[in-house]
Amino acid sequence: MPLPDLLLEPIARTSLLEDLGRAGDITTNAIIPADHSSTFVMAARQDGTIAGLDLVRLAFHLVDPRIQMQMLCSDGRAVKAGEVIASLQGPTRGLLTGERTALNLLCRLSGIATATAGLVQAVAGHKARIVCTRKTTPGLRAIEKYAVRAGGGGNHRFGLDDAVLIKDNHIAIAGSVSEALARARANVGHMVMIEVEVDTLDQLREALDFGVHAVLLDNMTPDQLREAVAMVAGRAITEASGRITPQTAPAIAAAGVDLISCGWLTHSAPILDIGFDYPDS
Repeated sequence: MPLPDLLLEPIARTSLLEDLGRAGDITTNAIIPADHSSTFVMAARQDGTIAGLDLVRLAFHLVDPRIQMQMLCSDGRAVKAGEVIASLQGPTRGLLTGERTALNLLCRLSGIATATAGLVQAVAGHKARIVCTRKTTPGLRAIEKYAVRAGGGGNHRFGLDDAVLIKDNHIAIAGSVSEALARARANVGHMVMIEVEVDTLDQLREALDFGVHAVLLDNMTPDQLREAVAMVAGRAITEASGRITPQTAPAIAAAGVDLISCGWLTHSAPILDIGFDYPDS
């Protein structure tokens, strides 16, 4: 589902302000006449999945409301190298001024969507769903997590207040899995989901004995994951995490886990190369 303009507009605005600096686009304003109009096309330079078109639309509208954008595909759609994604027509100054901000956002989000789509394809045929984490660019979490959804994945927590996720440091300081769970249950509302990260099957057994909504099975081998899933036996959601790649994901999914979480989808996915081209050039 698309994000509302109300949420997207501040991101586009902040990005533009960073680029415009104190004097605006002095290069374009010096070279291009104020009354000059053009048509440009955005085209994929490699195969991938698109995300971020509404941000492109908003960025150009903020620079010059007279710019018209025709979207020739939609977010979440796979495109081939050379395929035209959108055309833009209007004052040339505004088009050139908004170009880099629009491409930065579109290429970044499309890269995340493309990486996610690749992982989703890698685990096709298994029940495991690909989800992202909180390892996002500060200020861009909402749109980066949107890009994961556009690529066919799902989202983990949006923030620290979404749910309880007890990790290794919490357990170390509390003294045990059971003690950390007891403290969490005593201090959060009955509607709050509780998940605990475990590194061993003994920790998993302790969490299950106490009762927990979900378990994060961290850095386990496929064989260990299979044993963990059998131990859980449907009593909790199972999530595998830790250095998961398109090459390792199929074996992890085959172990029967419900979720596979990958931080690199939002912190390290390469951009999707997209061009902004003047047809007559």
